[in-house]
Amino acid sequence: MVHTTLEQLNQLPPADAEAELLKCCGSREWAAQLVAARPFATQADLEAEAERIWWSLAPSAWLEAFHSHPKIGETKAAATIAASAQRWSEDEQSGTRHAPAATNVALAELNRVYEQKFGFIYIVCAAGKSFEELLETLRRRLNHEPEAELRLAAAEQAQITQLRLRKLLNDRAA
Repeated sequence: MVHTTLEQLNQLPPADAEAELLKCCGSREWAAQLVAARPFATQADLEAEAERIWWSLAPSAWLEAFHSHPKIGETKAAATIAASAQRWSEDEQSGTRHAPAATNVALAELNRVYEQKFGFIYIVCAAGKSFEELLETLRRRLNHEPEAELRLAAAEQAQITQLRLRKLLNDRAA
């Protein structure tokens, strides 16, 4: 895996920096604004600006980011994503790897119901969560109103983005 430092990210040509950041969050608008905000003095500055920009975006940018994730329990995102983003997603969803077949069937069915109800896939920061937790969270979130669920999904994406920014910069705490 290629080691990216904050200094390297700050110095990359805009298109290359945007490609690196899109590994962390699939919103092109988010990545473009974050690239324009460079240079960052510290990783904490990068993370704070990433968060500020995320919450300033229109819901259409959030939906674009959601589109870059595979459904929980699946491995393929609807959008084409970088190999490292694919690996990170698989690692984050490792709690579903050994789920019983009945759980995978339930996840697939509830993913379908969720997407039909809300118009986007179930987004959850799955890192460290078991398949039981992910399934229970999905069941609970199906009871939300669409506007509330969109904001909750955006908050989950923000958590995923922060984890991935740390992974991008090889922070072992990620």
